[in-house]
Amino acid sequence: MEKLSERFPYKRVVVTGGAGFLGRFIVERLRALTDVEVSVPRSADYNLVEGADIKRLFAKTRPDLVIHLAAVVGGIGANQKNPGKFFYENLMMGVQLIEQARLHDVKKFVALGTVCAYPKFTPTPFREEDLWNGYPEETNAPYGLAKKMMLVQAQAYRQQYNFNTIFLLPANLYGPGDKFDLETSHVIPALIRKCVEARNLGASFVEVWGSGRASREFLYVEDCAEGIIKAAAQYDDGDPVNLGSGREITIKDLVEMIARLTRFEGEIRWQTEKPDGQPRRQIDTTRAFERFGFRAQTSLEEGLRRTVDWYETAFMARGA
Repeated sequence: MEKLSERFPYKRVVVTGGAGFLGRFIVERLRALTDVEVSVPRSADYNLVEGADIKRLFAKTRPDLVIHLAAVVGGIGANQKNPGKFFYENLMMGVQLIEQARLHDVKKFVALGTVCAYPKFTPTPFREEDLWNGYPEETNAPYGLAKKMMLVQAQAYRQQYNFNTIFLLPANLYGPGDKFDLETSHVIPALIRKCVEARNLGASFVEVWGSGRASREFLYVEDCAEGIIKAAAQYDDGDPVNLGSGREITIKDLVEMIARLTRFEGEIRWQTEKPDGQPRRQIDTTRAFERFGFRAQTSLEEGLRRTVDWYETAFMARGA
């Protein structure tokens, strides 16, 4: 980060979602840089679905860089319950933020997409060229398509207005500070909570959605933050870029690893009537390394160990 601080080209940065899981790590790194002023709009002050609030935010902060992380998002269950909400709110945030950034002479806009935007049956590893070769997995298609519209807008605005927007596609994130609410959390925090609570209660089993055969790729949150800041500083092209570890694991193997790290020794019961979601996810990370030198540094086991330790100390100490 010391070398980056010497050449970071933006002084006033707005980070939407900067108080969230990923955002906190990005804001911390940006504030450690020399002469960088970071603004984090809070939902109590700005509703980013509303264009008037976005105008007010940009008029006040006058950013030359916007990093858009804010999203309405959840796991498979939350996506199934809220397809309309997830589509509308994510679409309106992205479309209006990019348009107002252009109108307010923002120098660069970093749009964060999602691996959910890829077609359901994309060959692995997912390459950026495959983004339009089919429809996303049904349970999260509204969310994935809403986020992918930022790529369409980014490329259109680059062509017509020469507006510098980049589009990044992170793999599934995990790490300390994640959401551990079983109704809305993603697979890793949900599994960690289930296993820790089952261990503490002396339960003989935990239930897990699906068959266990689906695979996922996971990116440690601090690695993702590093990749986004590198891209913000160095990448200025219209091609979308994956951010990931380049390694996949089946949900069955993931559950077994989490059970071992949480010291849960009971039975894993698979709820095979529940959906698996997309059959496989592993992304090609070549472009991120070639374009701005990003490569994930944290192994899945080490990242999971840190996440379990954080959950046990931060949540269980308070009886959560």
